[in-house]
Amino acid sequence: MPGMVPLGHTGVMADSEAVTTHGSTVDEWTRALAESTGSPGGGAGAGLMLAMAASLTSMVAGYTDAGPSRRDELDELHARARSLRVAALQLADEDASASKAFGAAFRLPPGAERDAEIHKASVEAAKTSAIVGERAIEAIPDLEWLADKGNPALIADVMVAFGALRAALTGARTNVSFDLSTSASAGRTLEQIRHEHPDLWASVQRLGAALDQIDRLTAEIDHRAAPTDSA
Repeated sequence: MPGMVPLGHTGVMADSEAVTTHGSTVDEWTRALAESTGSPGGGAGAGLMLAMAASLTSMVAGYTDAGPSRRDELDELHARARSLRVAALQLADEDASASKAFGAAFRLPPGAERDAEIHKASVEAAKTSAIVGERAIEAIPDLEWLADKGNPALIADVMVAFGALRAALTGARTNVSFDLSTSASAGRTLEQIRHEHPDLWASVQRLGAALDQIDRLTAEIDHRAAPTDSA
């Protein structure tokens, strides 16, 4: 609604001390997420889910003995997962910062400056979420590899990792789309936004396709991860 900070990506903003993934316990960070401040918000939550997926990928890789023929391949996968965990937490913190700017723009008095700041903040927020989504897409092949060649005793952990990765992708796709549409409240039409930011616009479809890919992969391994579910 014009004149209000939209919910979804940011919530209702309020000035508060920054809470970061690196400087907080899990309890402190999730307590901040539970507050109606919007920083951290849903976008930061998507980043955290990506970190969870990367952590589980790393754990399963560490428990996997690929044999000499695939040792280098597994080592590279393991290294990517460890690196992604760190990057994902940083992205979560960057999204929380973007959320503050997003809310600050909506608190400005109506006028040209407010419209410009809303557009700028919306696009920056969309870019942050798009990066989360692209990093999540890059992680899909590694989990697919572990589902096929990883330690079979940890297939349930692979399934949980896929779930976390899907949550990250869902959050990224939704937030990119929502943030782009928010630019319309700054006097632009959706068609103008599509022409001004074609890469971000296209990323929504890429992220949606990645969600479909994860659904196909998890459907193929669900009977191994949850054998007592007759469905």
